Amino acid sequence: MSVFLGLPRVRSGGPAASPAPVGAGLVDRHGRQATDLRLSVIDKCNLRCTYCMPAAGLPWLPAAQLMSPAEIGRIVDIGVSWFGVAELRLTGGEPLVRADLEEVVAVVRAGHPDLPISLTTNGIGLAGRAAALAEAGLSRVNVSLDSLCAETFKQLARRDRLADVLAGAEAAAAAGLTPVKINAVLMRGVNDHEAPDLLAWALQHGFALRFIEQMPLDADHGWTRENMVAAAEIRAALGTRFRLYPHPDPRNGAPAQLWDVRPLPGPGQGPGAEPGPLGTVGIIASVTEPFCADCKRTRITAEGRVRSCLFSHEEVDLLPLLRAGAADAEIAETWRAAMWTKPAAHGMDQAGLDSADYVQPERSMSAIGG
Repeated sequence: MSVFLGLPRVRSGGPAASPAPVGAGLVDRHGRQATDLRLSVIDKCNLRCTYCMPAAGLPWLPAAQLMSPAEIGRIVDIGVSWFGVAELRLTGGEPLVRADLEEVVAVVRAGHPDLPISLTTNGIGLAGRAAALAEAGLSRVNVSLDSLCAETFKQLARRDRLADVLAGAEAAAAAGLTPVKINAVLMRGVNDHEAPDLLAWALQHGFALRFIEQMPLDADHGWTRENMVAAAEIRAALGTRFRLYPHPDPRNGAPAQLWDVRPLPGPGQGPGAEPGPLGTVGIIASVTEPFCADCKRTRITAEGRVRSCLFSHEEVDLLPLLRAGAADAEIAETWRAAMWTKPAAHGMDQAGLDSADYVQPERSMSAIGG
């Protein structure tokens, strides 16, 4: 084990022993099994969102240190064939910064015709690439959009690119990359008043909106619990224009708690006269309503490291094994051993992003892969 300044502890080389029985999948000490793979294709981003990155940006990984399309394809192959990975999300940084993203998707799709492959993106450049990504085999997209106001968007993202993001979301829908999900982070005193407008806009366009509580993963380490807009506040804000009812389908380990959205009753209307749902809205409440006990995610960073938990302080490096010609069984056992030691919650033995025990990881969200 070695320690790198500003980076998590990294383990590489041969596999550590895992007490989990062979064939048990990506299980951990707490009985969870990971079947949702979040794989970052690049750490670089073309925005500088205040809740993620400093204004000056971050040092980016050299291109040679990023996994190639073939290496990404092999990681996914091992995840599916050895561990039953049932869903893949490509993340960043900003995946669209990667010029060969269509090739990455095509390589994965060629090996796994039925695997759901989604993409988390800020939408910049998506308008010109949505059709090609769909042709390559992408299933759907999540587009990050925190404001419908150009000035507020510019304040949050430090770039004047709202029109590009809106065009990207529309192009994704036109290309069949549906359901298009919209991810929004509310910042107190900046865009928190926009919650009902964002939901109305998403419902109008047939998009699935997901509000995400701001998490302490910003590169500036400026997060405070007092400034974070909590899930209960988001529901209350939406309640000024809509009625929310718990969605009947089981959550099944999903990060977002879903709510059916109905309009407020008109004058003189009783509850029995309410029309049907307009759609759904999700809230990902990692801080105030943690869902760690049902987590099904395993993460691979852009340079090929296993990160068992978004908030971990340790990573296990698979890239040297990949590039040294290691057998699938050796790579799989190393991955499996890394997941066995997954912390119970938030990189600790208990949930508590706003507790005194929580220590923020050195790497920010863009470097980890969301």
